[in-house]
Amino acid sequence: MPSLEDELFPSTPGKFKIDRNHPMNRQFHRCFASTSTMFLWALFLIALTASYLSFQSFVDSGSRYFSASWGGIQWEKQVRVSAQPHRANGFSVLVTGAAGFVGSHVSLALKKRGDGVVGLDNFNSYYDPSLKKARKSLLSNHGIFVVDGDINDVRLLDKLFDVVVFTHVMHLAAQAGVRYAMENPNSYVHSNIAGLVTLLEACKSANPQPAVVWASSSSVYGLNEKVPFSESDRTDQPASLYAATKKAGEEITHTYNHIYGLSITGLRFFTVYGPWGRPDMAYFSFTRNILQGKPITVFRGKNRVDLARDFTYIDDIVKGCLGSLDTSGKSTGSGGKKTGPAPYRIFNLGNTSPVTVPTLVSILERHLKVKAKKNVVEMPGNGDVPFTHANISSARRELGYKPTTDLQTGLKKFVRWYLSYYGYNHGKPVN
Repeated sequence: MPSLEDELFPSTPGKFKIDRNHPMNRQFHRCFASTSTMFLWALFLIALTASYLSFQSFVDSGSRYFSASWGGIQWEKQVRVSAQPHRANGFSVLVTGAAGFVGSHVSLALKKRGDGVVGLDNFNSYYDPSLKKARKSLLSNHGIFVVDGDINDVRLLDKLFDVVVFTHVMHLAAQAGVRYAMENPNSYVHSNIAGLVTLLEACKSANPQPAVVWASSSSVYGLNEKVPFSESDRTDQPASLYAATKKAGEEITHTYNHIYGLSITGLRFFTVYGPWGRPDMAYFSFTRNILQGKPITVFRGKNRVDLARDFTYIDDIVKGCLGSLDTSGKSTGSGGKKTGPAPYRIFNLGNTSPVTVPTLVSILERHLKVKAKKNVVEMPGNGDVPFTHANISSARRELGYKPTTDLQTGLKKFVRWYLSYYGYNHGKPVN
């Protein structure tokens, strides 16, 4: 490579001759020597800075590793023990969102029938984390270990799949709630899209690959007015960002099924309710406010039409989840490469009996023995839809899915749990 001097003074024969003893040349050489020294010092400082930054990055990575709430011999032992099935041909299932409403119920049902279960949950503060901690305690009492971590943590997922050969993944972790998306849209992208991709990457790279069952939502039907909603209906008109992220999830999972051979089943849940439920759901907040003597807001659709929901009791949803796992079939990829076609399915899981919100309130009043103070207002444009109604014929045929709990019975069970959990006696708080 030509030197700086060669660049300034080309050594072309016959053109000109350099007199190195000329005063101007001696002055130039002193300047050049000084410049070279500065250049070397600059290189030294750059190298020193790069070394420091690399060391700092190493220290930070190590600090994060050692401060993480997971890892170590004892942790790995807990994961392995929890994942060990206790029935012939039992599954080893990773349940994301295990400390959530549906996740905790599914985890308990799997463990009860002899499957191995490892939970994963980040215990975020979308609603009171103490309820999630209580669910975790319940799971722990039944021998289910729940890892405190995020599905976007690639190192954590790699470690879990290294420690356990999961046969199935039940992906229930998500940022829920239609209205909250207007306040914090990024949380939906982080959990429902980025988190899903991170998990699918771990699944497709696993060898053998697990079968994946995940929670989509009835919200994907959006502005569709055809009822009841069928899996073949259009889902390209979402009414909320939450619905849009779930629709995106269906497209993303189809891609991973097509390219990598992952067996994937998507479940469109219809308004799940019951004990240990989510406090942001209407039936839950209605119960709380009625008992506290506070007014409840009842939304009404256009032309004074009552909103209606296909309320589905948690035990029925659990049956659909387990049926999906049992019939999922095998993934066909190996080392991240597809070797053949794998199942890709989507099912509605609902009760197929829509009930209006005023009817829901009247049932709660009966069970609570307290009259509600109602504020009836027109539904704002916040992403809610006026009605949901599930066609469950596919789930009946393929999964043996058969909901058996009506809203009257289900709410009675919920109210009994609520009064017990929050310390009420005859409708009044216990001191």
